[in-house]
Amino acid sequence: MDNIERRDAGLAYISDEAVMKEQMKCRKILQKLNTADRSDFDAIAEIIKELLGKSEEAFINPPFYCDYGSHIEVGKNFFANYNCTIIDVAKVKIGDNCQMAPNVSVYTAGHPVHPAARNTLYEYGIEVTIGDNVWIGGNTVILPGVHIGSNTVIGAGSVVTKDIPDWVIAGGNPCKVIRKITEEDIKYYYKDREFDEEAWKAVEAMTEKGNK
Repeated sequence: MDNIERRDAGLAYISDEAVMKEQMKCRKILQKLNTADRSDFDAIAEIIKELLGKSEEAFINPPFYCDYGSHIEVGKNFFANYNCTIIDVAKVKIGDNCQMAPNVSVYTAGHPVHPAARNTLYEYGIEVTIGDNVWIGGNTVILPGVHIGSNTVIGAGSVVTKDIPDWVIAGGNPCKVIRKITEEDIKYYYKDREFDEEAWKAVEAMTEKGNK
């Protein structure tokens, strides 16, 4: 089994010449993305399609960093803000309508803890999955093997070391569930600040449309 096969099977592998050749292809696309005219949204969207392959209305504010791009699967309306890093040695699967604030990092990669094992250059990648309608706050770090459930919010500055369920607000280091998200939360746009009448009508209309 070669190192690409080992990597894709979730086994310990070494980043040899063949592995680095795959990364070189990604880096050329990232070079285009990260030096593009930041005001040319159409051009940026086209580069993102080239990087990620299948995507529907995905947008990333450069700069953005990843190892392969092809190992990242995003659903509809994915958005990542400035300085997002996704180390996609293993698959990173992200659902529909997900948003990432600035400086979010998703790590599938790691190295052995014992220095003698680590110095062999063996490393690993373990899949990360994120459900639908997830908002991840700025400066959050998501570690290998984590699953974040749908309709969940991760607070800024969190370090997500373990799975987080659906429909919760979670935060901290290590990231823990703070509370459930309930129907009562729909009235508020920030903490205890309620939508004004004009905005609330739009929220109601979009909610009704989504339920049909």
